Amino acid sequence: MILKIKGEIVMESQSIIDIKQLFYRYEKDTVLDNINLTVPTGSFLAIVGPNGSGKSTLLKLILGLLKPQKGEIRLFGQELNKFKDWQQIGYVSQKANSFNTGFPATVFEVVSSGLTKKLGLFHFFKKEHSQKVYDALEAVGMRQFSNRNIGELSGGQQQRVFIARALVSEPNLLILDEPTVGVDAENVNAFYHMLAALNKNRAITLLLVTHDIGTISDKVTHVACLNKHLHFHGDTHEFEKQRNEGMSDFYGTDVQLLAHHHDYGGVFK
Repeated sequence: MILKIKGEIVMESQSIIDIKQLFYRYEKDTVLDNINLTVPTGSFLAIVGPNGSGKSTLLKLILGLLKPQKGEIRLFGQELNKFKDWQQIGYVSQKANSFNTGFPATVFEVVSSGLTKKLGLFHFFKKEHSQKVYDALEAVGMRQFSNRNIGELSGGQQQRVFIARALVSEPNLLILDEPTVGVDAENVNAFYHMLAALNKNRAITLLLVTHDIGTISDKVTHVACLNKHLHFHGDTHEFEKQRNEGMSDFYGTDVQLLAHHHDYGGVFK
């Protein structure tokens, strides 16, 4: 795949993220030990692991919030310390669980704020930019809520709006940290179905940190099982073959890996 950085073709690559021999520790506690991980272009990777396994630290390293103590991270073929085009990457955190429901902004305004960095704070908002906002809302099934106050929405609907905000600047990579926190259990499948559709229909590479190991297994293309070490990294077919083999030791408890083959469409509450 030919990649563009700031509109210019810079390289041809088959991966968006390349991590080699990555180590990280807090004082005497090693949280990432010799991590080697590749995220292929166009893939949907789920990173799963128990609490304290290093998932959040790994995300912070990829996003440039922490610096690797040892090892290498490359984004879009560039060394992390040289990578500048952060508009290529969209990030969605666990916002739905802690969002201020009294925040006075419409869904349209929240999503349009995702264009501020790209356009500049005082640039005039044109019709074409409004269309980008509507297109992003359409992609997550929330266009009909564009005039609704963000605080009036459920946690799951708010999280879809935050994804639209990340999508509006048209990133090539979307990173999501436990996005179903605050989403009703009955709507989790619909949420993951929506993410799979984004990956397939908009050709966006997705990196997802989640605990929903069974629910997500038939939606993603690749799985990485992290618990300080990378215990497994491969495509979904390889992951499904392993099922319960070694997963009890990995999580410290019995784990049932179940694939849910259902079609959940529409907007969830």
